[in-house]
Amino acid sequence: MNSFKVFDLKEDVRFTEDVMLDNTFLLLNRGAKVQKGLIDALKEWQFTEVYSHGDLGILGEIASNVTKQAAAGPVRFSASTAFSSTTEDVSMEEMGIEDINKKKKDTPVLDAGDIETKFDFSHIADENNRLNVVQHVYDGFMDFIFDIYTYYATHKDIDLEALSHKVKELCSFVKANRRYVLQVHPNQDKNPKNFLIAHSLRSTVLAITVGLQLHMSITKLTELGVACVLHEIGMIRIPSQLYLSQRNLSPVEKNLLNTHPIVSYTILKSFDAPLNVCLAVLEHHEKEDGTGYPRHIRGEKISLYAKIISVVCSFEAITAPRTYKAAVSSFEAMVELLKNQTKQYDELVIKALLYSLSLFPIGSYVFLSNGKVGRVVDVNPENPKHPIVQLVGERDESGKPVTIKTSDTGLRIVRVLNKQETADIVKATGVL
Repeated sequence: MNSFKVFDLKEDVRFTEDVMLDNTFLLLNRGAKVQKGLIDALKEWQFTEVYSHGDLGILGEIASNVTKQAAAGPVRFSASTAFSSTTEDVSMEEMGIEDINKKKKDTPVLDAGDIETKFDFSHIADENNRLNVVQHVYDGFMDFIFDIYTYYATHKDIDLEALSHKVKELCSFVKANRRYVLQVHPNQDKNPKNFLIAHSLRSTVLAITVGLQLHMSITKLTELGVACVLHEIGMIRIPSQLYLSQRNLSPVEKNLLNTHPIVSYTILKSFDAPLNVCLAVLEHHEKEDGTGYPRHIRGEKISLYAKIISVVCSFEAITAPRTYKAAVSSFEAMVELLKNQTKQYDELVIKALLYSLSLFPIGSYVFLSNGKVGRVVDVNPENPKHPIVQLVGERDESGKPVTIKTSDTGLRIVRVLNKQETADIVKATGVL
């Protein structure tokens, strides 16, 4: 990958390939203009280099234009004219604030009834088809959050109104398809552009699930969701090599990384975000025993939103694959949280997560006491230790998958299948 000095960038030049801020964060799409505001922001945030597999407008279409015009005589061109101005895909970086606001105004805002209808996929009888539809919608939410983070990184602006509307839709989506959404695992996220985005969306889905279990109103669920989407926004202002590092950080580096809740809080305050949202972002790394940061406050002083985000972020971080570690099974993650050995997490929130996902979380493949394999498809509201299981490869007389409720006295779960066993089952059955 080629590196380019920020101080050498010129306004209106275009790259022949995508431009990266680091090895994971997309800064500019191929062919997008480099704007003065972007250059100024990179300098202000002390980024010295950007990266691309391409170059500054000297390949591809330039060569094509040279070939086409060779017979007409000498060809003169500059980097700023390397790409056609008729490109259909206009990037976020090229779209001004006025265009964003116009787009928002032109987009109809759905009322609660329309939102519920939009995400009602109960008419899709085939389980695999419904999972695929849910995955597609999930990817759409991923793209939206990616745009929110990218637009802030390049323009230092967040459209909180648009985000709130989208989070309200996400709440309805999760409520209508909870047991399917919870089967969208981190390693199945298509084209994860940045781990911060994948982490934020997955954590938000879990936070909304917990909020539903706690019977929160749609207003509170939306606030919780907005806070969870943006709880890592301050990471953009911190060198990525710190939060992506595979080595032990020095005390100075660790202290710098630990400032991100304050940075996130400051960012949201500057946009007049609700106090509940700001406090949730500020306190999401606080612990019940006072060992958290940045203020080292204890249980009763930590906001409920922050307590929820703390638990779901920990669960997501344990179960999600990272460049520096393999993913841990959701069963192991749930057991670890239930132990709560140092009493860092709120017990009520852990219990709500348990009753939302079950001890053997939805999507897990399990070995049963009758020697068969099943897939956990729903929670047993009476006992989270005994979820609803769908027997792999078995159907009833009507052709529907055989589903049973596990128990201590009847069919019970013996163990969770390991990673290789799960991969083999998925490959054999074609089920996600």
